[in-house]
Amino acid sequence: MNQTAIFWPMLAHVLLIYIVYAVLGRRRYFAVRSGEAKAGQYKARSTEPVSSVTVASNLINQFELPVLFYVLCLALHLTNGVNYLTLALMWIFVLTRYVHAWIHLTSNSLRLRNRSFVLGAVVLLLGWIWFALHLLQVV
Repeated sequence: MNQTAIFWPMLAHVLLIYIVYAVLGRRRYFAVRSGEAKAGQYKARSTEPVSSVTVASNLINQFELPVLFYVLCLALHLTNGVNYLTLALMWIFVLTRYVHAWIHLTSNSLRLRNRSFVLGAVVLLLGWIWFALHLLQVV
């Protein structure tokens, strides 16, 4: 298998980050324009309006658990550990991040958001377990 295929899920997640940045910018712009907020309110998140604070929170989420995703993708690439299973796991992880972001930025249903987060965390854990077995040359 082409080891560079692991970079496509990474690029898909990078796209998600830029989408969330665009949503954040748009919501902040319209909050100021509508009078819901003043530009100075964005100096501290505690004074940011609800319409954009959830987006800012989601953006932070994109740099928490996904750090382990990026490290794992790079480690798999460096050790020739990319195969159909690991590639599928990484795509599923990215899909859960898109679902998590969609829920967070729309209905913000904690129950659904939590389910998508947990699924992504478990999928990522499976990837790390596979990587450990790969290093031990068990798989």
